[in-house]
Amino acid sequence: MANIYLNAKVDLITTDVTTLYTTPSDTRAIVKSLLISNDAGSAATITVTLTNAAGAVFSLFNVKSVASNTSEQLLTEPLILLESEILKVTASDANELHVVASILELNRNDQ
Repeated sequence: MANIYLNAKVDLITTDVTTLYTTPSDTRAIVKSLLISNDAGSAATITVTLTNAAGAVFSLFNVKSVASNTSEQLLTEPLILLESEILKVTASDANELHVVASILELNRNDQ
């Protein structure tokens, strides 16, 4: 079983739903940190969802406000992602928010 430390990051240049991270099919993942930065002069909101392997969508943070020129740590506890689950983010305004997730992948295959 291999452990892989990585980060997933995205600059939300649109207001479209954007995939931040997809757990590989042979892996589980622990999201340790979900950091949102607003580099604009006005507040913005972010919505974070988790889509499971069956396609059901679960709201983790719904229209969470991020003040102008600040950063927010959204997670207070680790978030476990199962195989093929997708973490998605949506910004209220384009070109204002940046998202970085710190992730530990636990591959279930011997390498």
